[in-house]
Amino acid sequence: MQVSRVARRSLVQPWRWCRRRPGFTLVELLVVIAIIASLIGLLLPAVQSARESGRRSRCGLNLRQLQLAVLGHESTKRRLPAGYVSEAGRTPVDGVTLDRPPGTGWGMLIASYLEEADLAADYVASVGQGIGAPANQRVVTKPLPVYRCPSDGGPSTPFEVQTVAGARHSSGALLARSSYVANCGRDEPWKDAIEDWKDKADGPLYRNSWLRIGQIVDGMSKTVFLGEHSQRVSQKAWAGTIPGASSQPSDSFMRMTGSSADEAATLLLVHSGPAPGEDLVIHAPNDPIAHVCQMYSDHPGGCNVSLGDGAVRFVSDSINHDVWAAMSSIDGGEMVAIDGQ
Repeated sequence: MQVSRVARRSLVQPWRWCRRRPGFTLVELLVVIAIIASLIGLLLPAVQSARESGRRSRCGLNLRQLQLAVLGHESTKRRLPAGYVSEAGRTPVDGVTLDRPPGTGWGMLIASYLEEADLAADYVASVGQGIGAPANQRVVTKPLPVYRCPSDGGPSTPFEVQTVAGARHSSGALLARSSYVANCGRDEPWKDAIEDWKDKADGPLYRNSWLRIGQIVDGMSKTVFLGEHSQRVSQKAWAGTIPGASSQPSDSFMRMTGSSADEAATLLLVHSGPAPGEDLVIHAPNDPIAHVCQMYSDHPGGCNVSLGDGAVRFVSDSINHDVWAAMSSIDGGEMVAIDGQ
């Protein structure tokens, strides 16, 4: 059968049309890829900022929960928890700081008000070194999410307790980490061999503090109780401390600031300054020249703190230093206006 010329043309032309259909050139593809990359570059910071905002909010919720537990302790026992507990007559005693067992920290003291009653019940303060006792290791090495800031870029596994000199502590204890610390006030009483800290510590939580709300003369809503300290900077523990232990700075932080290890109290407590011997220096949050015993955060621009009444504020790292020192004391008589978060 013969096919007519017209029919042959109708069969061939579609094929020719398809072969001649224009496509993307290499230059056009490169332009499209460049546009997409530019859009991603513009959107990525916004996405990261949104994620950080969410992490900062969750961190604030953690601090609020912790502060409400502090208030729950006060409501039940009619006194605020101590920063940590050191009982007279117990051994061993640290000859430098006069710390003694059990070393039970504010975090352990409020655990039963954080739906961790079973964990708190398993901890026995009267056993040996308390926090450092082998019988308590299962408890004090347990990571608790409420004590961890989502933005904390440091390690999350329990750390081995060391002396200030960096040697392994005789207890061989491990402690679970915390992103949160308690405010001891402006001075650093752990530097002196004194039994009673009440004449040096002017914050709400310190060794054997056990304060009543009426002793927070400046007002609960004007006083910082808890704040952040990133594990990227130095070791901090939620459960407590051990006589002769230390808070060791990370290698990167030590290289950056020249900071060295500090006494056992700084596993739980920080101070703001000014303190004698530091030339009246005040360390605001994230101060680049500060040590392991000040507040640090991995949030850009500042850190979250909880006030005594349960409110949480984001404190800028450019806060006026005198205001920060005033917020850190319980009875300085300063008039401080604290803006909302």
